[in-house]
Amino acid sequence: MRVVAGTAKGTKLLAVPGDTTRPILDRVKVALFDVLRPRLAEIKVLDLFAGTGQVGIEALSQGAGHVTFIDATRSAVETIKKNLAAAKLNEKAEVRHTDAFTFLRNTSRAFDLIYVAPPQFEALWIQAVRDLAERPQLLNPGGLIIVQIDNKEYEPLALSAFRESEQRKYGSTLLVFFEPVVQSSPT
Repeated sequence: MRVVAGTAKGTKLLAVPGDTTRPILDRVKVALFDVLRPRLAEIKVLDLFAGTGQVGIEALSQGAGHVTFIDATRSAVETIKKNLAAAKLNEKAEVRHTDAFTFLRNTSRAFDLIYVAPPQFEALWIQAVRDLAERPQLLNPGGLIIVQIDNKEYEPLALSAFRESEQRKYGSTLLVFFEPVVQSSPT
């Protein structure tokens, strides 16, 4: 694993010990950031179920203003901190050792990009997106939620606050993009 572009390009990233995380493949990360690059400048990112932190670190390396990393496992939190130090990006990051759902219920901050990559085959992505839909103010206007799942996990969600805008499939990895529903004003 490595940072693929930006100020920390080439920095090697540590894996979380054990088999509790599923790091994003470099080819998926490259494709994802090719899509995101035009909107990265100084944005606020929330990296839920952050694991190694490589998606948030890549965002920082390519211009994001701040990333909040959330993971419930101590080994992941320690790995994220080491990876941030190796990439020299600590000053633009906050690493929280907490449950993603607790964070979503209690935070009052808003983000421009929310990346959701939970453990596979537990329907946690559905719970996370539904929790976000209950608190749509956590996503800034024009913001984006991206869910990384195995393509076998996908199911369509009916949400009032967000709409699925696109999907991108890379092998068994599926990226699902959600955008805020624009409410039309009465005329």
